[in-house]
Amino acid sequence: MRISELKRKALHSLGGKWGVAVSLMLLLFLINFILPIIVDVIGSGGFSQWFMQEETPLWSDIFSMVFSIALIPLTISTTWFYLNLVREGNPDIPEVFAIYKDGKTSFKLIGASVLQAIFIFLWSLLLIIPGIIKSIAYSQVFFLLKDHPEYTVLEAITESKKRMKGLKWKYFLMHLSFIGWGILCMFTIGIGLLWLFPYVGTTLAAFYNELIVPQEDTEDKQIEV
Repeated sequence: MRISELKRKALHSLGGKWGVAVSLMLLLFLINFILPIIVDVIGSGGFSQWFMQEETPLWSDIFSMVFSIALIPLTISTTWFYLNLVREGNPDIPEVFAIYKDGKTSFKLIGASVLQAIFIFLWSLLLIIPGIIKSIAYSQVFFLLKDHPEYTVLEAITESKKRMKGLKWKYFLMHLSFIGWGILCMFTIGIGLLWLFPYVGTTLAAFYNELIVPQEDTEDKQIEV
């Protein structure tokens, strides 16, 4: 399937769902950026003290790190929201946050994200290009964990590598195809990103659903990184 067809499918899936998709993006923006600032201001004793401080206090750095880790399941659950859209589902925002009700899955996703980052970092130590190639090879891990909760993290990584063979260049070009939209969003002071991110996310979900899922098989998985 061509990139243009995947993007058309994404737009079709978003038809009638733009409202909830944009609302989700706005909510995620508030959680990711505004909430930490509010906590920093309160912890600093007020806006003036926060604004005048020359360096970030240790407690703020620790909070930011813990908060970022805690948001990993939410970020991944958002990609699953797009996958449900592509599959003609009717996902809503509470569904995205429901990931935290399943502690086992949440910790598994955090572990997968950390392990994936470590592998990509190690490959990047060789050269930047191998790191980029590996990040693309591992790109389907979280979708696979959605469809196959029985997979271990290493099995999902191995399966993603296997299924992305021959598709890495298409995946890379698909990302490049959104550069023009990204530039246009700069002229909207970033507001356009509330629409662009759902478009990109749904296209990535369509890529998985149309090109990765059909490769389902029953072969034994051998772990490799």
